[in-house]
Amino acid sequence: MVRAVWLRRIAIALLGGSALAVCGSCGVSTESGGNAPAAEQGDDAAGGTDTGDSGQTQPPSDVKPPDAKPADAEQSDAEPADVTAGKGKANRLAKESSPYLLLHAHNPVDWYPWGEEALAKAKKEGKLIFLSVGYSSCYWCHVMERESFMDDEIAKFLNEHFVCIKVDREERPDVDEIYMTAVQLMNRSGGWPLSMFLTPDAKPFFGGTYFPPRDREDGAPGFLTVISRIHDAWGKDKDKIEPIATRLSDAVKEALETQRGIGVPPNIEMLAEVQAGMAEHFDADNGGFALGATKFPSPPNLVFLLHQARHAADDATKSAALKMLTATLDKMAQGGLRDHLGGGFHRYTVDRYWRVPHFEKMLYDNAQLASVYAEAFALTGSAEYHRVVDELVAFVLREMTDSTGGFYAALDAETDAVEGKFYVWTRAEIEAALAKEEYAVFAAVYGIDREPNFEEHYVPQLAKSREEIAKDRGVSVDELEKSLAPIRAKLLAERAKRKRPLTDTKILTGWNGQMIRGLADAGRCLKNDGYLKAADAAATFVLSNLRRDGRLLRTHTAGEAKLNAYLEDYALLVDGLIALHQATGEERYLREADALTAKQIELFWDEKNGGFYFTSADHEELIAKRKDAFDGPIPAGNAVAARNLVYLARQAGKKDYLDRADKTLATLTPRLSQSAASLPTAAVAIAEFLAAKADAK
Repeated sequence: MVRAVWLRRIAIALLGGSALAVCGSCGVSTESGGNAPAAEQGDDAAGGTDTGDSGQTQPPSDVKPPDAKPADAEQSDAEPADVTAGKGKANRLAKESSPYLLLHAHNPVDWYPWGEEALAKAKKEGKLIFLSVGYSSCYWCHVMERESFMDDEIAKFLNEHFVCIKVDREERPDVDEIYMTAVQLMNRSGGWPLSMFLTPDAKPFFGGTYFPPRDREDGAPGFLTVISRIHDAWGKDKDKIEPIATRLSDAVKEALETQRGIGVPPNIEMLAEVQAGMAEHFDADNGGFALGATKFPSPPNLVFLLHQARHAADDATKSAALKMLTATLDKMAQGGLRDHLGGGFHRYTVDRYWRVPHFEKMLYDNAQLASVYAEAFALTGSAEYHRVVDELVAFVLREMTDSTGGFYAALDAETDAVEGKFYVWTRAEIEAALAKEEYAVFAAVYGIDREPNFEEHYVPQLAKSREEIAKDRGVSVDELEKSLAPIRAKLLAERAKRKRPLTDTKILTGWNGQMIRGLADAGRCLKNDGYLKAADAAATFVLSNLRRDGRLLRTHTAGEAKLNAYLEDYALLVDGLIALHQATGEERYLREADALTAKQIELFWDEKNGGFYFTSADHEELIAKRKDAFDGPIPAGNAVAARNLVYLARQAGKKDYLDRADKTLATLTPRLSQSAASLPTAAVAIAEFLAAKADAK
């Protein structure tokens, strides 16, 4: 493995000294890579930082507001601009459909979307490429857009000396993964916005995340200084930079394509290893699987624990899995991660206690949590889990559903450049919206009678379980909820009068597959036909509008479907159709799932080594062609595909699919043997494969 950190040091020396490292290294905390171990990103890389090691055992006296930004970014004195103001001349992004790209359509920067036009221009003119990758609900992406990409001086320099490419990572996860791996290899951290500098042939040589627009007093260079130094270095030391780019590209290719470890046949003991690995990271006091500064819900972990709580070989293992599962679900449902007024969940919290969220809402989180809470209700009978599902589904159908039946990608965290403005309250605002008696009840239950928990504002949340609160107030849980429901409805109606955060209206095939699964599971477990109808409507829309000549497309926005789908799109949509088959027994869902799986095999299967590539055989050639194995916030495509193959082998009579499932799992077991807790979905697939194999004998 190339020691990529040394490449970074060489690059820094060429680009103007150690001062450049201060900001080039500052990475926004990222969920990228999820549970993936650092070794998977290369010898010197660190994967996602959704876990930490603060070692705290008691809550801090004051919970800090969201701070998922470079550690020193708050020192920037630039005034955020209104993204809706000052619209200038449209650039090429005005022709795009991605809401994130359209946010940059009136920047003075001469942006190109990723594609042949931009890449050919860079080669023809011998210009460096500035690649900026982000997504619509990324707060610091918006900050850099306002501070740097609306800055006329910065834009003029970029336009003269670089070919500037803007990428929506949710449309192009393949491009994002390659260049995020490069910045992680160099910096040992990564995040968004991803700011990467490439040679004219698109090889990375230097990058970071967020940069302030101008130099700061602490010595950290601003973005204008960074791009000036990079331009100067390319003019003076092109012959030294090109080898750095080649070696870093080779390191990226090795990190993403190399299968490490020795494969072993799938065996049931692997599930015990995964559960033991989870237990090591489990927060026994607060639930979840991180002890540091941020905490994500990590749905693939919860799906695994559900499986273990039902199917583990012994009662002790079942009990331990159920304890981790319910402790996590209970604390998440009580805390600020949950939107107690509008339903659904935010993306993560900035503390280990689930109190203060980063306020964006992602479809993939809510889709998976709908399944998890529904299945947990079926397992435990918890009325609170039932309530969580009903509120979550109501939120999705109200705020994230297109008139066509498809589901939107995300809701932003900010309004008018203020993080959480739509969701937080002052005590005076709540008092003004409610009658005196209503306020007294709501304040006591949701912590408004205490000190503010988000700067000078409140994120409503339960201090205790609903059962404990009811007992303290001398009423039943039903009586408590009967009194609270109209109060929450009144506050929700008041909140609806506020200016809403941006909705990313992309309809992504894979994420819609997850929401179809969530609704189908909710309909089955809660016996709600309305949920099943919503799932069917979404499936009908995706199959009718995001499939062309039998082949899936990635995204649909404003009536336009485009971009080749990825493995995760096929696997997750098939999984959603399987969930509808499980819920209804209707054979049409099974037929569609089988047809899409056959197309997936045709396009993505690795005939030599087994398993599925993330991109299709006819996809454009990039630096690396990877197979995803590790679960992140979204389960790994190969693991989901293995589960689908097993189900179709059993239910559709596709016996040859068991052999493909076996070969797919063979690509995952080497990594599972290295870092068991990083592949919970693969572990579930192994259990289902072994059961199917035993039944087939």
